[in-house]
Amino acid sequence: MTAPNFNTDTDYAAQAYAFLAQSREFLAIGRLHKASAKGWDAATHMAKAVAAAQGWRYESHDDLSLVVNQARRLTGNSGSLGLTGIAYELRDNYYVRKRHLNARMIGEQLEMIAELLEILYPLTGLDGGG
Repeated sequence: MTAPNFNTDTDYAAQAYAFLAQSREFLAIGRLHKASAKGWDAATHMAKAVAAAQGWRYESHDDLSLVVNQARRLTGNSGSLGLTGIAYELRDNYYVRKRHLNARMIGEQLEMIAELLEILYPLTGLDGGG
């Protein structure tokens, strides 16, 4: 699925797809910390979109796991659980790791974030989802 078209830049789901695209751009030019940060942002913004649509709590980025757990129970898709860990790994690349980042691994992680977005997107209620 390609990024959906939205009328507003403030929409969390649209921003999630924009962040994913930016993460891939940063990866392509070797800015691995920025690529990681934008991958994390993509995951958290899609979780915000789901939480808003479903009426779930999302008060801080620590609630990413809560939202994904609730989504798993609702959809029965257990594949999202491991993908949450990937999002936290990307966050740690940006905030914790200062060196020893691996472009190939980050690229693989970003593709897993794309998978997480696809799992969560239908729960946003946009374009017939949810």
